[in-house]
Amino acid sequence: MLGSLERIAPSAGRSFRVLRWSGNLRDVELLLDANHAEPIAGKGAHWHHHAEMEFTVFTAGEGVFFAGDHIGPFDKGEVVLLGENLPHHWYAHGPCAGFSVQWNFPPEHPLWAFPESPPLVELFKRAGHGIRYAGRTATALTAGLRELARTGGLDRIGLLLRLLSLMAIAPASEQTLLSRRLFSLSADSLHQQAMQEALRYLVANYRNPIRLQEVLGLTRMSKAAFCLQFKKHSGKTFSEVLSQLRLESACRELIETDRTVLEVALSCGFNEISFFNRVFLRVLRCSPSEYRTQERRRKRNAA
Repeated sequence: MLGSLERIAPSAGRSFRVLRWSGNLRDVELLLDANHAEPIAGKGAHWHHHAEMEFTVFTAGEGVFFAGDHIGPFDKGEVVLLGENLPHHWYAHGPCAGFSVQWNFPPEHPLWAFPESPPLVELFKRAGHGIRYAGRTATALTAGLRELARTGGLDRIGLLLRLLSLMAIAPASEQTLLSRRLFSLSADSLHQQAMQEALRYLVANYRNPIRLQEVLGLTRMSKAAFCLQFKKHSGKTFSEVLSQLRLESACRELIETDRTVLEVALSCGFNEISFFNRVFLRVLRCSPSEYRTQERRRKRNAA
């Protein structure tokens, strides 16, 4: 999905930047080295993209994550690599904390002169979809990013290369591509603000009846222009995004509450139980009741 363009410039004497936040994604610290940090305005809570790649670990919090045409829940322990210009947005349900490292290694960067670098070419290409890591790889990457945040100077370069190596050699079973399509975004601001306003409205109001006309009023676009641009920049139609937001919320409530299926459907914005059941079966290949039983069993077994 398309959002505002974030322009990132590493601090003087540094080839990439390391970020830390605790509480929310707006108040972020730029970690200059092991003993120095400065506050900056975070962009993670907004629909945005940037030329830099980004590796992010959440150490606390939960919510909904948007990456390209992917919409899904995130939780404590989320470990994600995002490619350049992949639009993304973290919508946290309350306090959250974590770390990020951002870098830009264009074709002329000295890194590519090393004969050992070819595996990174494929990694960076796949990162255009966004990659979620799990298992032992996620554990090792989380520990590595924490260590990187505590260091400075040349040690940081070595640790970043170590992290990239872990990502490149991760077993297929411990990584998942997120966005189905790749995005090639420019700095053109003609429709960026309108799309960002539309998504913000959807995320804040998906539990309530939403009419397209209300969104058109916010974006000041005609119906034809809005539908064209929304599909172009998100990979989904307006109704598909709205339905997926509601479905993700319903999945969480089915697992975490004892509400009836009808109560869950209505609370998440579905006004007809038959439609909710059809959407659920089409997307998740099971009924809401079956999903609740399976996921609760899986969580018990994993505990």
